[in-house]
Amino acid sequence: MAAQRTSARTAGPALPTLGGTRSSYRERVVDALRAALIAGELRPGEVYSAPGLAARFGVSATPVREAMLDLAKEGLVDTVPNKGFRVTVVSDQQLDEYTHIRALIEIPTTVELATNADPAALEALRPVAQEIVAAAAAGDLITYVEADLRFHLELLALAGNAHLVQVVGDLRRRSRLYGLTSLVEEEKLQASAEEHLEILDALLARDEEAVRAVMTRHIGHIRSLWAE
Repeated sequence: MAAQRTSARTAGPALPTLGGTRSSYRERVVDALRAALIAGELRPGEVYSAPGLAARFGVSATPVREAMLDLAKEGLVDTVPNKGFRVTVVSDQQLDEYTHIRALIEIPTTVELATNADPAALEALRPVAQEIVAAAAAGDLITYVEADLRFHLELLALAGNAHLVQVVGDLRRRSRLYGLTSLVEEEKLQASAEEHLEILDALLARDEEAVRAVMTRHIGHIRSLWAE
């Protein structure tokens, strides 16, 4: 059932009718393309042309080309001269390196929040954590990934270091976030989702060792499960 719900959310190629400014239109095209990457509709190593993607999403080629250039800056695609864009293949070594750097930054920073974060600010993140759990249960990968990114970056922002948040955000975007449908089908995503609530509960309990343990387990899950 979860897999069916995922399919319903991500299978349709048509982009909804968009209004507003050119900037907001471009951003929504970026979101649609990123969603296709996450759902595995755009495959690692494959080359896609802007006109071909435009036809698929029911828009003109120019905003697609601009959106793909934005994704190239995030490291999600590479430009292929005279052909289009290739979805980036992230190697196991790169994933190991990203995970190592994230662990070095996120674990100690989050542990420190156990002693100095405002409890009200932590509690304000609970609806986001609950959204992650609900998305995992529903097989809604797009909402899951968006809420997961929001949770972790807003949590790290409580440390008061904007550059740290930027670095982690870049690392997360460069990690392989596409093709996660199999995790829903194999019912492996729920445990990772519920760890967000564990993190909050440990922080609110001011239990540094519990925070360290769940963060270590959580980042390990991201590497071992999401990257399969």
